[in-house]
Formats: sequence, structure tokens, C-alpha cells
Amino acid sequence: MLVLALAGAACGGSSDGPPANGVAAPTSIVEAAAPPSSSSTTTRPCQPAPLQDRAATVLAVGIHNATAAEAPVAASVASLGLGGVLLLGTNIVHADQARALIAGLRERSPRGLLVAVDEEGGRVSRLRPILGRTPSARTLGQRALADIATVAAERGGVLRDLGFDLVLAPVVDADGGPAGGAVGDRAFGTTPAEAGPRAAAFAEGVQRAGVAATAKHFPGQGGLPDSHDGQVISETPLARLRADAIAAFGPVFDAGVGAVMMSHVTYRALGPLPASLEPAAYELLRSLGFGGVAITDAVGMEAIVEQWSLPEATVLALNAGADLVLATPGDKAAAMRDGLVAAVADGRLPESRLDEAAGRVLALRGEDPAAMVCR
Repeated sequence: MLVLALAGAACGGSSDGPPANGVAAPTSIVEAAAPPSSSSTTTRPCQPAPLQDRAATVLAVGIHNATAAEAPVAASVASLGLGGVLLLGTNIVHADQARALIAGLRERSPRGLLVAVDEEGGRVSRLRPILGRTPSARTLGQRALADIATVAAERGGVLRDLGFDLVLAPVVDADGGPAGGAVGDRAFGTTPAEAGPRAAAFAEGVQRAGVAATAKHFPGQGGLPDSHDGQVISETPLARLRADAIAAFGPVFDAGVGAVMMSHVTYRALGPLPASLEPAAYELLRSLGFGGVAITDAVGMEAIVEQWSLPEATVLALNAGADLVLATPGDKAAAMRDGLVAAVADGRLPESRLDEAAGRVLALRGEDPAAMVCR
């Protein structure tokens, strides 16, 4: 599914036998190239999904402390037809419970649903009741690349068995500082050149198991304070910022990672806003060749909410270039969706930008974007 399935989703298998639908295949190149007769074709204008549905598709939220899909907040979130749901440690009790929760969320969703988890290993492990204690990225990064990929594939297999299809890992930031720092031992290496290939091996292993990986936090925030606690500002020059991003994230992009999480750090060289809301940050991301889903870090962090409401931040993020806006408070999802609808209606957000974002999310889910957007 997802990144590994994107190529396969558009290609059917081949067979030497007759086609399953009973229609004979063309017998020559000429026949295959012949245009259909005018009597057999009908021109139909594309009909996009309702604006409200497209707006919901670019949101992924948490479900508070719910551990069952029938819990009010979980059922409400699932019914909105969002792009995804994020499960945290408070939502996980044991394996059978997690499977039932995920299956129940999908059953209650009117359309496809990404189910994500923030499972880096080490101190950021939401599945500890199931996985037990796991090594930090700093510890794992001391092993051979093949070993890192193997560990990640094993972990990804557990995630896939539970029903997850997106993991918010690996951390690609470089950090050689104290283990307990905002990044600290969550980093695979002390320099971008060290961290990048190791993070790429982790992403490759997870995706080998059929789970999409999310590289974070672009363009890199190792060694900086925690944006959970308030605004964080970096004065790194643009040339250095770009070079470090290439060294760290380049190998992960080469590994085919399906999603990238944007940092909430304000990089003065890019502009006055946190990277998750800053158009120049997304321009930098796309200039490096990444074509997948750009996800914001959780917009409920102090670096964001001390300046903007969640609906305001959602509109700013989409306008800047985000494809999926992440928020842990599920009870704000409807307001975030409605904020996007209002922004399109009054011209603050181009409908084409919303459609581009929704199309990328649908592709990550293994669905045909044309089922919802016209592009």
C-alpha cells in the first residue's frame, strides 16, 4: 500500500489467458491505436467532490484518549471523511485492541483513511505496550545500514499487521548534543551527511514492510530548542540550510519516502514564518525533487497556537504548500475543515491549491486523485 503500492496501483498484472471481462485484446498495433468511434464516446465534464469533502481530505487529527472506535470523539472524527487519523500512546493498550480500533475507524469513515502513528523508537514510541523497549535512532545509527533496514522492516511488519499504513518516522535531523534534547538521541547521526543515509535505510526498511515513511523535520532542526514550547528561530544562512537539507534529506528522497514533515522552526533565511507555514520552505522542498505529501508538524504546538488559531494555521499551511495538516485535538477537525472551505469561498485559498494537496493525499492512500479532484 501507499508509497510501495503507488506504482503498482496503476498497473494490472498480465496473463496469457483471455481477459477476465471477456473483451478481446487488440490483435495489432494498428487496432490498438485506432480511435474509438464517435458513437461510443461521450464527453463528460469532470465533477469534483464537494468542496467540504476535499477540504476534509487534507486534514489528519488525533482522537484524544479514545481506545475504541465507538468512543464519541473517535466516531465523530472518523465520520468526517478526513485524510487521516493519528494514534498516540493514549490510544494503544494492546495489539488486539489496536487492531479493533483501527478497523473500526476505517469502517466508520465514508472514504479511505490513512492511519498514522508517531513511532520512531527509543523515547518516542507510541506502541511500547506492543513493541516493548526499542533502541533510539542514535543507538540504531551505530549499526550497519543493512541492519538498520532490517530492524525497520521488522518494526514495519508489526505496524502493518496492526493496520497502520503511515509512520511519522524517521527523524532526518542531525544532532550530536545531549540525548534528551528536542532532537537529541532521536537523530541517526551528528552531521547531515551521517544522518541522511541512516535515516534512508530506516525508511527503506519500513516501506519494504508496506508502511509509508515520513521524513522529518524539514529542512532540519537538530540542535535547536523544542517548538512544542514556543517560537524557535534559526539564523542559519540559506546556502548552509540548503546544503544541509540536500545532505540529510537527499538520500531519503532517493529511497522513495512518501511523506515529509515540515518543521515549525522559523528560518530567517527562508522568511518570517515557521517553515510549516512559510512558502519558501515548501519551494525549497520541491526544488530538491520531492513530489510526495508535505505534512505539517502538529499545528497545536505553542510555536503555532501562540500566534494563530488552528483554522487560521490550516489555511496558512495550505496556502504555503502543505498537503496534509496535522493536529492532535480531534474536536477541532470540523472547524479546520470549515476554515478551508471559507478560505476558498472568499478567495484567500486558491481552489487549485486545495485540489493539488487533496490529490497528493489520495495518491499516498493508493487512490486515484481523479475520483475527487479535477486537474
